[in-house]
Amino acid sequence: MIDKKNSTGQQTYSLANGFPYSHHPYGAQYSRPDGPILLQDVHLVESIAHFDRERIPERVVHAKGGGCRFEFELTDSLSDITFAAPYQKPGYKCPGVARFSTVGGESGTPDTARDPRGFSFKFYTEWGNHDWVFNNTPVFFIRDANKFPHFIHTQKRHPRTHLNHGTDSTMYWDYLTQNIESIHQITYMFGDRGTPANWAKMSGYSGHTFKFLNEKGELTYVQFHVRADGGFPCLDNEKAAELGGSKPDFNQDTLFNMLESGERPTYTCYVQTMTPEQAEKFRYSINDLTKIWPHKEFPLRKFGKITLSENVDNYFEEIEQIAFSPSNTCIPGIEPSNDSVLQSRLFSYPDTQRHRLGTNYSQLPVNSPRNMCPASAGNSGCPFLMGNFQRDGPGALYNQNSYPNYIATQYDEKIKYKNLLDDKACQNKFTGTVLKEDSDAAIVQQEDFKKHNEIINSKINEYYWVTGCTPLDLEQPRALFEKVYDDAAKERFIHNVVGHVSTAAAPIQTRVSQYFGLLNKDLGAAIAKGLEIKFEPLSFEEYAKSVSCASAF
Repeated sequence: MIDKKNSTGQQTYSLANGFPYSHHPYGAQYSRPDGPILLQDVHLVESIAHFDRERIPERVVHAKGGGCRFEFELTDSLSDITFAAPYQKPGYKCPGVARFSTVGGESGTPDTARDPRGFSFKFYTEWGNHDWVFNNTPVFFIRDANKFPHFIHTQKRHPRTHLNHGTDSTMYWDYLTQNIESIHQITYMFGDRGTPANWAKMSGYSGHTFKFLNEKGELTYVQFHVRADGGFPCLDNEKAAELGGSKPDFNQDTLFNMLESGERPTYTCYVQTMTPEQAEKFRYSINDLTKIWPHKEFPLRKFGKITLSENVDNYFEEIEQIAFSPSNTCIPGIEPSNDSVLQSRLFSYPDTQRHRLGTNYSQLPVNSPRNMCPASAGNSGCPFLMGNFQRDGPGALYNQNSYPNYIATQYDEKIKYKNLLDDKACQNKFTGTVLKEDSDAAIVQQEDFKKHNEIINSKINEYYWVTGCTPLDLEQPRALFEKVYDDAAKERFIHNVVGHVSTAAAPIQTRVSQYFGLLNKDLGAAIAKGLEIKFEPLSFEEYAKSVSCASAF
């Protein structure tokens, strides 16, 4: 974890090896005045060589963003539904670092662009690092993992023209209108929430379903909600565009100055819960990232508070190098659901960090657990020292001293098992031979949820296939547009869509009006009118045939 630096300490200008450098930092060695520069000038070589390597690969998604430090406090115990250590005792507090971002844009694009916002927190708990990797909308564009790279390609630059969807939106809308399940996210995104006015005043959602397990092994399905206590103000389309040109770092600037001036924005944290029996009867699949859980049926349960506390000391060190992953959400007591997008992210996020930051990215100070090495464990009150069999590779800052990198018997210090349900000392569980009768018994113990999983997973089957669209995909976004948006919000939505679609090719414009016509015929007609094209409404079946029906496998 990054500690606050002592800004009053006196620095001495030095070479990378630590020895002081006595000449002017801007100078160089020459053979004579106005003569050739000398390669023996180690300071010059260091300076130029490092400069050439100062940039790391930007994130493929969520490249544009900013963040700060925060403090988490557990206000209400969740011990009845999970044994996850941070959620047990009210009053528990831990520090962390948060990052907010757009999704599709490059690092130089405006942070006011119409897009979902990444909404991520890294908690430095005594037991290890725990991440929330959320968005500011409760749903997403897709529910099939392998659609994600293709979807993101359409949010980026065209391979031939190198234009993004702000200039030519053909590719953007061509993808969306072929994948009707996207319409729920699009109904959020082209509404007011697509351009939030302040990172510290927007809501965040897990979107994915997670499994909570309590001490008895009982299962509860959960979705996380984080609500800003200051509301959710948004920018209108014109103001967001204006700031995109005049102040492209508007949200970053706003958050930084709020914290510098002493403001401490807060969020209240909630979970929605669903029993296995409720999940079996639920109209939609709990593994479907394009659906929400109605609040009337599944009310919010408060459990925590987040306070944004201070700005970081160095953006690159603490924000650019921070590495989030949903795999760090899944700590003991919390498991992933069978949502295929979540399952894919469990691999994709750590993998991209290995590419961006190196094999040992988790050893960078901002990503390092408090119990990684003896020095940090001794100072943090961590209940155990972290150990595993990962060694070597570039950037191995802590290589676990002389501990063996396999399960050993000939050393006094053996790697042990820590039961987080028991405060007693670690137990020796791994050394020795596994007997078949024990492994068979373990299978029987884990059969409990088999029947339930068969019911849940039948709603989105587990085969080599792509999930198909049905009119069910239109129910929730239709309710959002017709029942949640007032007349003024509907007008802004139409205005936002028309403005963006107006740069698409003519056939795509027609299809977009029909796409929204599936949601609401008056909406489709209004978009067609705004685009100055003829509205030709189609039924769900007619629309699918007009786009052409693809193979499901």
